Amino acid sequence: MTGALSSSPAPVGPHHGLAVALFAVVVLITLAITLWVGRRGQAAEDFYVGGRGFGPLQNGLALSGDYLSAASFLGVTGLIALYGYDGVLYSIGFLVAWLLVLMLVAELVRNAGRYTLADVLAVRMNRRPVRAATGTASVVVTLLYLIAQMVGAGSLVALLLGTDSAAAKAWTIVAVGALMIVYVTVGGMRATTWIQIVKALLLLAGSVLLTVLVLARFHGDVAELMRSAAHRSGAGYRYLEPGLRYGGSPTRRLDFVSLGLALVLGTAGLPHILSRFYTVPTARAARRSTIWAIALVGGFYLMAVVLGLGAGALVGAPNIRAANPAGNTAVPLLALDLGGGAGSTAGVVLFALISAIAFATILAVVAGLTLASSAAFAHDLYARAWRRPDEREVTEQQEVVMARVSAVVIGALAIVLSLFAQRLNVAFLVGLAFAVAASANLPTLLFNLFWRRFTARGAVWSVYGGLVPAVLLVLFSPVVSGSPTSLVPGVDFHWFPLENPGLVSVPLGFLAGWIGTVTSREMPDPDRYAELEVRSLTGAGAV
Repeated sequence: MTGALSSSPAPVGPHHGLAVALFAVVVLITLAITLWVGRRGQAAEDFYVGGRGFGPLQNGLALSGDYLSAASFLGVTGLIALYGYDGVLYSIGFLVAWLLVLMLVAELVRNAGRYTLADVLAVRMNRRPVRAATGTASVVVTLLYLIAQMVGAGSLVALLLGTDSAAAKAWTIVAVGALMIVYVTVGGMRATTWIQIVKALLLLAGSVLLTVLVLARFHGDVAELMRSAAHRSGAGYRYLEPGLRYGGSPTRRLDFVSLGLALVLGTAGLPHILSRFYTVPTARAARRSTIWAIALVGGFYLMAVVLGLGAGALVGAPNIRAANPAGNTAVPLLALDLGGGAGSTAGVVLFALISAIAFATILAVVAGLTLASSAAFAHDLYARAWRRPDEREVTEQQEVVMARVSAVVIGALAIVLSLFAQRLNVAFLVGLAFAVAASANLPTLLFNLFWRRFTARGAVWSVYGGLVPAVLLVLFSPVVSGSPTSLVPGVDFHWFPLENPGLVSVPLGFLAGWIGTVTSREMPDPDRYAELEVRSLTGAGAV
C-alpha cells in the first residue's frame, strides 16, 4: 500500500495541456461570473456586502469558501503528510476557532456594524484615530493572508509545469494578483460571494473523491493507513506521536502553544470573515450561516486528515519534500498516485482536476481578502480617518472608486511581497496572519462589545498594542532570518525565539487596551454603550 513516485513526480510532456486547459476553464468560469454579476449594482452596499441579499446556506458556503484557503487544502494536508500528529493539530485549531465566532461574534457584529470592523466601534466611539488604527490593522492582516495564498499558487503551478523555476512561480503570482484585482474591481462582494460558493462546492467534492479513493486503497483500514504513513515518513512511529515538529525543546513546545492561541482566537478577528456577516439580511441568518460553515469546515478537516495521511503513505515524505520542501503540493501528488501515477492518463486527469480545484480555492480566497482590505482602506481610512472635519464628506460613488483603486495597489503590493516568501509553508504563513488578527482586532472587538468603561484611547492602544508587537516579533523571529528556510537566508538578526508571536502579542493587545482605558481621562458615554448593547443583542436599529 505504499506506491512510490519517480524523482519527477509531476506530469510531463503533452499531459501539461490537460491541466492547463482545466486551469483555463476555472479562470473563464470565474471571470464569467464576475462580469455577469458586476453589471447588477454599483452602489456601496452592493460593492461591500452584495446588497445583503444572501441566505444562510449561501453565506455558509461562502464563509467556508473564504476560510478553506490554500492553507487548508495545500498547507495543512502537507503538514499532516510530513509531520503526522503535529500537522493534525493545525486542523483542530482552525476548526475550534469557529465556536468562538459562533458564540461571541457572528450575531453581534451583524447587528452592530455596517461594512467593516471599524463600523462596530463607531457606534460607541466615532473617532478618526479609532478608524485609522482599525483600518490599518485590517489591511495588514489581509495582506499577510494574501501572501500565503499567492505562495500556494506559485508552488501549485510550478508542480503542474514540472519545474522549480523561480520565473514560473513569479509569473503565476503576477497572474493570480491580476485576476484577483479584476474580480474585486469589476464584481465586488456579490461576484466574490458566488465565486466562493462555486469554489466551496468544488473543494468539498474533490476532497470527498480523494478521501474515498484513499480509504478504498487501504480497504477502509484506517489503522493500516496510519502505519503506512508512519513507515514512509522517515520518522517511524514518532510520526503518530506529539513532538515531531513541535517538540524536542521548550522553545518548540511554546511555539506550538503560541500557534494554537493564534489559530483559535484569530478567526474572530479576520476582516474578510467578519465582513461576510454583513451579506445576510438578519442576525439570525448570520448565526445560521455560521452553523452551516462549522458543519462544512468540520467535514473538510476530517477529510484533510485522511488526505494528509494518504499522501504520507502513498507518496512518501521524501517525494513530497522533493517536489516542495514545505509540503504544499502533497494533495496534487496524492491525486496523481491515486489515478495510477505520472505515466497514466487517469493519474494525470485526477492530478489536473485537483490542481484546478486548488487553483480555484486560491482565486476565491484572494478575491475575498482583497475586497476586505480595499473596503477597510476606502471606507475607514480614505473616507473617514484621513478626512478633516471641515472637509466635504466623501460620496458613496467616490468611496467605491477609491476601493477599486486600493484593490489595485494592495494587489500589486501582495505580488511583490509574495515573491520573497516561496520557501515557507502556506499554513504557517496563515498562522502569522491569524496571530496579528488575534492580537490587534479581537481584543478591540471584545472590549468594545462587552466592557462599558472602554474608551477611544483604549481602542487605539489595543489595536497598535497588538499589531506593532506582532509584526516586530515576526521581523525578528526565525521566520525572517537565522535558518535555511527563512525569508532572508544567510543572515541572522533574529532574537525572538518563537516562529509565531501569538503567545506574546495577544496578551499585549488586551493589556494595552486595558491600560489605555484606565489611564484615559475620557468618560465614555453610557447612552452610546446602551445603544450598542441593545442593537448588538436585539438587532434594533441594525442596518
